[in-house]
Amino acid sequence: MISGGPLVVVGDALLDIEVEGRADRYSPDGHVPVVDVTARSFRPGGAGLAALLGVQDVAEVVLVTGVADDPAGERLRAALPSRVRLVPLPFAGSTVCKERVRAVGPCAGAGPHGVPVPVTRLDSGDGRVSPDSVTADARTAIASACAVLVADYGRGAAAHPEIRALVEERARRVPVVWDPHPRGPEPVRGAALITPNCDEAERFVPDRPDFAGRAKVLTDRWAARAVAVTLGADGAVLYRRFRPSVLHVPIPAERRAPAAADTCGAGDRFASAATVAMSEGAEPENAVRHAVVSATEFVRRGAASAFATAQTASREADRTHTDVVARSVHW
Repeated sequence: MISGGPLVVVGDALLDIEVEGRADRYSPDGHVPVVDVTARSFRPGGAGLAALLGVQDVAEVVLVTGVADDPAGERLRAALPSRVRLVPLPFAGSTVCKERVRAVGPCAGAGPHGVPVPVTRLDSGDGRVSPDSVTADARTAIASACAVLVADYGRGAAAHPEIRALVEERARRVPVVWDPHPRGPEPVRGAALITPNCDEAERFVPDRPDFAGRAKVLTDRWAARAVAVTLGADGAVLYRRFRPSVLHVPIPAERRAPAAADTCGAGDRFASAATVAMSEGAEPENAVRHAVVSATEFVRRGAASAFATAQTASREADRTHTDVVARSVHW
């Protein structure tokens, strides 16, 4: 277990909503599936999911994030376990919600028999961390952390000048793991590990054809101790600044998840597992090996959906059908 301070997650918390149902017909208004909703469930997303996953490994997690004072924000706060202490950041706007619609049935598209497949995702909310001064509680939380995970979802937390200064100062003493976002700022200098996924790495370094080269470029660009590019079913590629070499960390064959498995949240699981391992003294190579296995097990056990609080559709709003346009998918 971690000692000497809490694991601190800094970033943008979202509300994730899962909608499941059957798609047996198309709408007369257009050739789009009608999803008869059978269940709707809720869970913390973004930095909230990273904090939720952190308490699977450690006794105490502090989540430094902005949360709106609206019904979705109340639901997000209620979904956090008691061992996650919420330290609010200044926030403006409404809670960002990401609503995934998945369905079974002849109109849902190809997929394993009986397994819901993604139909579309509906995003709402405009909230962002505002540039106002952070509280003394937030400053104390970061200054006392045994490790910091920055879960950037492009909503202002990682770009806040005070937060950046606090995290960069703490990086001189404890491991800082930074999970970047294309719409977010560059990581602070001195991070122990930065964990872009393959799409993000390609966007950050479009002129290199291989992920090993991209990991090296990003390590130098960000003055990080190491960069691990996550590759989904292919594991991760790690470049270490002070031991210049590239290491491919595959998923052990006996631990591979089924090809059709839901991977939502796997990146958060990878980053949280790596942060815990490094806080306990692991070098980047061992931390990444541990994180690859942890993320794979997470997917095998149902991924983020396994952490949702379910409600039957009839107990939610009076919406009984959702008409969704297949061409609007943006996973």
